[in-house]
Amino acid sequence: MNHKVFAPGCALILYKPELVEKLHSILNKNLGEMDQLLTCCRRDPQFVTPSEIINVCPGCDKRFGNDYQNTSTISLWEILAESDFFPFPDYKGLNMSILDACPTREKENVHNAIRTILRKMNITLIEPKNTRTKSTCCGDSFYGSIPTEKVKEQMKKRASEMPLEDVVVYCISCIKSIYIGGKKPRYLVDLLFEEETVPKTYEPEAWHNELNIYIESH
Repeated sequence: MNHKVFAPGCALILYKPELVEKLHSILNKNLGEMDQLLTCCRRDPQFVTPSEIINVCPGCDKRFGNDYQNTSTISLWEILAESDFFPFPDYKGLNMSILDACPTREKENVHNAIRTILRKMNITLIEPKNTRTKSTCCGDSFYGSIPTEKVKEQMKKRASEMPLEDVVVYCISCIKSIYIGGKKPRYLVDLLFEEETVPKTYEPEAWHNELNIYIESH
């Protein structure tokens, strides 16, 4: 059996570290004790034996799954979708739309798992036109390649495609983009624990600076 490790991702650690601890505790209790991987997915964890990384961040899923030796990945969403141990809250049929994250564009297993979780929480999903494998970027990936104001224009354009005000996201940067775009982001980890999604640091330059500081110090 592969060694398991929980990788919450830099962005979630910065966003709500207390939810990182809640998730880690639930996984430890139900899947066995595992360490946390706190280094950025841009750096090789250098595992010497085969290790399965349970990830929350879509970027971590892509990089850890493709770029390094002795690593395989499974998203937290796939685990929870098949679980019988998580106490899913009941949102009583509340309507929401969804923005699928760029790094998961070809990962229908992740798309399916997330929608299973939303059904388990009794959330009625109204899909946008561009969704799942046809989803387009929230705008954040343009940061650094075009002027910041143009990045924000892309964010507003993507948010305008959402058919509802409440938009499920599962990437922290998508929180910022949907907020800048004028819609209400509902981050999936927040939904699991019945917490409000707050944008916190959301201006693109400030957010990427905050991320880079964390990455360089870990």
